[in-house]
Amino acid sequence: MRTPNLNSLRMFDAAARHLNFRLAAEELNLTQGAVAQQIRRLESDLGLKLFNRKARGLELTPAGEGYHRPVRQAMILLDDATQKLRPENNLVKLSMTPSFAAKWLVPRLGAFEETHPDIEVQTDASEGLANFRSDAVDLAIRLTSSPIPQELDAIFLAPIELCAVCSPSYANGLPPIEQLEDFTAHRLIQDSHNQWDKLWEKTGVKATYRKVQFNQTALAMDAAINGQGIALVPRLLIEQDVHMGKLVELWRDCQEQQPGYYLVSLKERRPSPAQQKITDWIVQEVKQASAE
Repeated sequence: MRTPNLNSLRMFDAAARHLNFRLAAEELNLTQGAVAQQIRRLESDLGLKLFNRKARGLELTPAGEGYHRPVRQAMILLDDATQKLRPENNLVKLSMTPSFAAKWLVPRLGAFEETHPDIEVQTDASEGLANFRSDAVDLAIRLTSSPIPQELDAIFLAPIELCAVCSPSYANGLPPIEQLEDFTAHRLIQDSHNQWDKLWEKTGVKATYRKVQFNQTALAMDAAINGQGIALVPRLLIEQDVHMGKLVELWRDCQEQQPGYYLVSLKERRPSPAQQKITDWIVQEVKQASAE
């Protein structure tokens, strides 16, 4: 078994992430044929089949899937080490959920980039928790109620403060909602966190109700904006849509003991000037939005 060269591993990593030779070639600025040929050579050198070729793309074999995990981590570590060799490291990698990225970061990021054109912001949007060492993440925004691990620095941003929201058109003609039980008469929108179900369990409300289920908070919010019902989502994510008149707030959970959003980083890593600017900007944006 020959030791694979770095170029072949980069091509394998790209093909495994996209499950498509054409998209991998576009990312690497190569031809599709060159990527496919290099993958065949890699499979020959390893004596293993890494992909099943299908009519509409690729599928990792069990061996390919197991091989890709450490290869991906190695690529990340190499890229991170290369970035750190720059005289002035202006790349900052942020980790957060896809919904937080779509509903909070993206609408505001343009203003930051105009003010700091020298800083490159890379967003890692994933439902899974990022590993600061293996994923080369500098900062992460996490929603938690548990104690923060000792190896992390944590800045509290805001409590979750769940809000029941709907579109202005859906709100028109709604009868007054005087108690939580009144929500069960309406079509309720829920994400993978199952906040409505948890609320009924916590408050002891026992009632049947119509429910629309989504796997992400951003999708639940979009459904509410489109008049499909009432969503129960974090206040931090709806502030801009409420301010723009896309959503109407009907109720807010104001209890004192709540999970919160935290900006976390590794204590052992001294923040770069670019990372400190991102940190200060996020904290200020959250404070300004809360004040408004």
